[in-house]
Amino acid sequence: LRFAEASCSCLLTPCGAAWVNSRRPLSSLEANAGVGAEMFATAARWAAKKGKPKMAPIELTTAPEQAQSITRTIFDVVKEHGALTISDVWEHVKDVGLRGLTSKRQMKIMLRWMREKQKLRLICDHDGPHKQFLYTTWFTNPKNAPQRPRRELNRENPKP
Repeated sequence: LRFAEASCSCLLTPCGAAWVNSRRPLSSLEANAGVGAEMFATAARWAAKKGKPKMAPIELTTAPEQAQSITRTIFDVVKEHGALTISDVWEHVKDVGLRGLTSKRQMKIMLRWMREKQKLRLICDHDGPHKQFLYTTWFTNPKNAPQRPRRELNRENPKP
């Protein structure tokens, strides 16, 4: 044994049995007791983790008639233009001139409510490392949806 190993209070014998301060070899059960305790501690940590809390149902603050007109307009926009991002939906809704919708935040709440009621669905469009989340109707086949313009990479200044 080297000097650094000899100064340690816990040494290994040539056969692999561990020695403790009393200089008696440990049995294989005593040597592996730490492994069982470590596995138990890991299992206890995993069991103690709480799952992701369920979101409460969205309650709309607008009048039912107004909510119906807003959702009908948003649905028509998404149905007419295909799969759209939140920004695209907002631009189209502004162009329509819907009176009841006051902000993009309110529109996002309405979109979330429409997803919850399964009036719209959210799909993810992967383009390499870029992800794009698109709202579409349940009747639109994502394979037949119009292709989104791909982001142009800056090819003038390539990274070294």
